[in-house]
Amino acid sequence: MTDVHLITDPGDERLGDYRALTDLELRTRWEPPNGLFIAEGELVLRRARRAGYRPRSYLIDAKRAGQLDDLDDAPVYAATPEVLERATGFHVHRGVLASFHRLPLRDAADVMASARRIAILEDVNNHTNIGAVFRGAAALGIDAVLLSPTCADPLYRRSVRVSMGEVFAVPYARLEPWPDGLDLVREAGFTVLALTPAAGALPMQRLDATQRKRPALLLGAEGPGLSRHALAASDTPVRLPMRRGVDSLNVAAAAAVAFWELGRDDDL
Repeated sequence: MTDVHLITDPGDERLGDYRALTDLELRTRWEPPNGLFIAEGELVLRRARRAGYRPRSYLIDAKRAGQLDDLDDAPVYAATPEVLERATGFHVHRGVLASFHRLPLRDAADVMASARRIAILEDVNNHTNIGAVFRGAAALGIDAVLLSPTCADPLYRRSVRVSMGEVFAVPYARLEPWPDGLDLVREAGFTVLALTPAAGALPMQRLDATQRKRPALLLGAEGPGLSRHALAASDTPVRLPMRRGVDSLNVAAAAAVAFWELGRDDDL
């Protein structure tokens, strides 16, 4: 039986990892330097454990204490919904949070070594989009994700939640320097395909076998898209054909369509 520590004071120092979870600036300044991240929801925290992340503590709704007896690898704190909300800054409607230790960030060359298809993100700093891209990558056959130095943290709580924990399943690394690091991608045997709405770009369904063999799909931030430097450093600009005058899709939606196209001939 797991020992559960009942917390009645939202200011209890044992809840320090969970303080002010809605304060983006505070959390992004505090979590990575301290080697921690927060997982929200039972499904997500179990995926983190299976991926080898070591829990530091759990924080649960007291009503769920008897449902999580197997969480015996770190202290379990329980509190009422009111105390949880005052401590975290939001209503914890899933009733389960966990603080995990981060793993060492992998090297880009290491991540690429065993990959056939990869995605590269430039300046994607919206955490919801980051999470959605990772979920699409996991579902649609992308083996790894490389991030420019300005991309948002995939292990920020919102990214983890939106990805449904798939950020733990898809290897990722930072690609530096940027955009010169794209040369390393090319040297690893990938063809860098820059997704852009430009009319002169090659429709993705017309990629030839060589371009599809080891593709590295380069995606830019919503709004500005890819920088001219990143476009210049790519091998081939590609586009998703649009209809009814629509010029582009949300970056996560566009990524999912492009991921499917790159993997549509796979044997499943």
